[in-house]
Amino acid sequence: MTSTPWTDADPQPGDFDAELAKLDPRYVEHHAGDPDAKFVVLVGVQGQDASRLERIAAARGQKAADVVAELLRDAERSRA
Repeated sequence: MTSTPWTDADPQPGDFDAELAKLDPRYVEHHAGDPDAKFVVLVGVQGQDASRLERIAAARGQKAADVVAELLRDAERSRA
């Protein structure tokens, strides 16, 4: 099955494996976790940038959060 960055869950399994491998095992605790948990990052945008984000989101028929998420994915892809 292929990966689709527009619709797949983010992050993907394995995304942080390299960083986790660098950690000293004494400082790592494993927990089963909650499969229904959510991770939220609050992004502050003010003034003209906020207005610009609202206009872009409205033009695309998206929420502002979706536009920001797309921007982050595009930036990451351009680094690869």
